[in-house]
This record gives sequence, C-alpha cells and structure tokens, in this order.
Amino acid sequence: MQIILASAKIMRDFPGISGFISTHPRFGDEAAAFAGELAGWTVEELADAFGCSTSIAKLNQERYRVFGSQEAELSPAIFAYHGQAYKHLKAETLTAPDLEWACSHLWISSCMYGLLRPSDLINQYRMDGSLSLRSSGGIRVSEFWKSRLTDVLIDSVISDDGILVYLDTEEYRALFDWKRVLDTIRVIEPSFHVVKNGKLTTPAVWAKTCRGAMARFIIDKRLTDCIGLYDFGENGFCFDPGLSSSMRPVFVRH
Repeated sequence: MQIILASAKIMRDFPGISGFISTHPRFGDEAAAFAGELAGWTVEELADAFGCSTSIAKLNQERYRVFGSQEAELSPAIFAYHGQAYKHLKAETLTAPDLEWACSHLWISSCMYGLLRPSDLINQYRMDGSLSLRSSGGIRVSEFWKSRLTDVLIDSVISDDGILVYLDTEEYRALFDWKRVLDTIRVIEPSFHVVKNGKLTTPAVWAKTCRGAMARFIIDKRLTDCIGLYDFGENGFCFDPGLSSSMRPVFVRH
C-alpha cells in the first residue's frame, strides 16, 4: 500500500531526529531551477504571484536566494512541513522502524519538488502550481510535473500491491494524469465529514487533520489491506458503511 499526502505552505526547522538517514529528492534539479528563477523576482512580484503579504514574500525571496547553498536550512520532507495535516501526522514521535516503513510507503506531493519520500532533504520554499515559469517551459508548473510524476507514482504503486490511499488535496491531482492513474491502479480516497445541525459538512480544517492522522494510523498499523482503514477512529471520526463504497470510505464525526 502506498500513501500520498500533500505538502504544506507552513514549514519548520528540522527537529533533529538521531539516526535518521536522509536521501536526495528525485527532482532536486528541477526544484533548483525554479528557485533560481524566482530568486530574481522582486518582493512585490512574489507577493502578487502567491497572494501573500510582503513579509512572507521577502522571507521566500531569501529562501530562493540561498536555495541549495550552505546557507540553506535543509530538512527531511516528513519533518519540514508544519501545516494542519503534519501536526496530526506527528512525525517527530515516529520510531526509527516507523520512519523506515514510511520512507517506502509514503509520498509527499509538492509543486516545487514534484514527489518526495519522507527522507528527502529539502529546502524551505513556497511554490504554486498555477505559476508559469521559464524554467517550467512556459507552461503551468502543475502541467510541467504531469508528464514527470505520473509514471513514478503508478510504478511505485504497482511494485507494491497496486493500492494507493489518496490523502492528498484536490488541487494536487493536477500534478498527474489522473485519468491514467485511475485506469491503472486502485485508488482509495477516504473522505471526512462532520454532522452539524443534522447535515454532513466538510470543514477544511477537519479534512486536513484527518488526512494527517490517517497517514499516521496507516504507518503505525503497517496496513497492507484497505479494509484496515475502517478501524480509523481518531478525533471522534468513525467509519460509516452506509455512506461508503469500496473506493471511497467515509468517516463521520457526530
């Protein structure tokens, strides 16, 4: 079973896990080319491109400037992100065997790096798949990645057991030829809902929380069968067989 989880905008320094063996990103050269181009943008251009404050734009301009240099802050991908999903993945509490298992089963999607394994050392950055860059061939970054990532993802799943648990976000589908993914491998896509005033809602914060928590659950249990997902019960969410299908298990919090 392979798992895919989205990267996050919020990043943090590596907490320093002892005995952790790092690896190099498969698409590190492509990421460096993006960073090299963005380093030449003004703070105002970056703020406009990313829809962020000038202070965040300035921070990332500096990140691009030192990208790949000895000044850069490098972290294994599983520890580098600190968005809502990663707060509930709680990577810093994983054991050495947990991390070893995760490095062969967990993918992290990234508009900057394409696909990452947890042990891949990465720079801090900001990137958006909607940007069109010279270094992406003048097309959107998401389109640039599609031809490069689809086979990597499919091949990794086929070489495992043919099952992918999709805990990624909707926007990251654009990094892949998703029709070909669905035609080639079995994709299990859990969804998470909260009952409010008698109706099912899907608050974004809970969706992100549960994606991270489910990734952790799979790692802890070393799941190899998607039926094992039905036992997920973090944060008050429970499997609802009446709302579920074999490809789309539904978890509800009342």
